Amino acid sequence: MIEHYLAWNRQAPENRPMKPVLRILAASISVAGALFVSGLADAAQAPQKLVYSIYHSRYGTIGTYTNTVMRNGDDTTVTTEIRIAVSFFGVTLFRQEASRQERWNGERLVSFHGVTTTNGNAIELKGSAEGDHFVMNTPYGETVAPANVRLANPWSPGILGSNMLVTPDRGHLDEVRVSGGDAMTLSLAGHQVRAKKYEVYLLDGRKKYEIDLDEHGTPVQFVLFNQDGSVTFSLNG
Repeated sequence: MIEHYLAWNRQAPENRPMKPVLRILAASISVAGALFVSGLADAAQAPQKLVYSIYHSRYGTIGTYTNTVMRNGDDTTVTTEIRIAVSFFGVTLFRQEASRQERWNGERLVSFHGVTTTNGNAIELKGSAEGDHFVMNTPYGETVAPANVRLANPWSPGILGSNMLVTPDRGHLDEVRVSGGDAMTLSLAGHQVRAKKYEVYLLDGRKKYEIDLDEHGTPVQFVLFNQDGSVTFSLNG
């Protein structure tokens, strides 16, 4: 009996038969590891890329606007790329490019960095959460907003959850009023899309934005109104 045990104990580890208790333990560790890896995959979701065509009411199609949304648990990072060019008879009259990144924790904006270049002139903005405020540093000075401020970048329905909006190109803070939510049907890229339309007004009554959200809460179209007309952003595909 002792000799049999010693003989088994002298076998190379890879050749020893595994005891039942060890087999159960190894199986448990394997399952736990698989669940852990699966949990990580669920927490860090695949990026959501939203590409919009930009149409100006006076100049036609002028560029693209892309939001890439990466979610990891309660943390969300939104990267925005904008490419705009307005041409007339082959001559570029206006050009704007922008690269921006915003970071969120739950419903709170944690940080922002953006560079907007218009006709060769670059404007850089940096912002971060500080206590119960969000502070944006701009070339024109410091903008101090409440903690629940939203950026004027409709990547989710969350933009409708505050009465304060800060513009990502100049850091201007607007107090707004949101209304609407009526059901409608949009024609996008040859498809009929059911959506709800929301309107965002400045306090002086001027309409600033329209935002159309589909049944999943994805912004499928939004419109910016300014003194030169309207600019419509329509989701491709």
